[in-house]
Amino acid sequence: MSWLAKIAMIPLAPWLIRQGNRARRDTVRLPEAKGERFNTVEASDLSVLILGDSAAAGVGCATQSDAITGQLVHQLQSRGTVRWRLIAQSSLTCAGVHELLLQHADEPFDVVLVSVGVNDVTRRTPIAQWRWDLEVLTNELVKRHQAKLVLFSAVPPMHRFTALPQPLRWFVGEQAHNLNRVLEQHCQDFETCEILKFDIPFHPRYLASDGYHPSGEACTLWAAAAASAILQSPKLQFTPSAAQ
Repeated sequence: MSWLAKIAMIPLAPWLIRQGNRARRDTVRLPEAKGERFNTVEASDLSVLILGDSAAAGVGCATQSDAITGQLVHQLQSRGTVRWRLIAQSSLTCAGVHELLLQHADEPFDVVLVSVGVNDVTRRTPIAQWRWDLEVLTNELVKRHQAKLVLFSAVPPMHRFTALPQPLRWFVGEQAHNLNRVLEQHCQDFETCEILKFDIPFHPRYLASDGYHPSGEACTLWAAAAASAILQSPKLQFTPSAAQ
């Protein structure tokens, strides 16, 4: 955030707090998507973990088939056999996602798609803490789960979330941008990590009915971008030519 934006925030602080409290109170609470959260196969060409917050858990979609997990697995399965698992829960920060991961067994995965950041914005996680939490989570995924590729989805453009009024929407958009800058640097510093950024023209249909979470249509684009990154990654041997 620029120094000018920080100065502008000072008189807005009480208003932003009131707007934040009102948004938490009034925003429609959607459930996590229904459906299976893992599969079992005797042998697979690729193993995938989808890890994270409410977006990863499928909030905004009726079923996991419509959410990011189902759509990503569907796209990857056209190239080979995929073993997959979803570990996600609403309202978790990056640190909370790490704590959730610790509750699961040391299952190896070739690739991990991570969705974190929105709750770190809303809970005002300090930048230094965000950087540290990313490192801790990455190390856990690489060392305990043997991940070859950790694909971090960029923090979404929160200034587009229609559930949030202005100037709160502008403020959280600035915060999301700040976290993304740190996330980009993190992915440059850690060889196993890549950031998934997909610049698309915004449309209201990409938001769920709560104006906050990704819709099924948004998850289609998200899954396509993730599948493309996975299939093209030099860190993996799962390629169109190898899987056919």
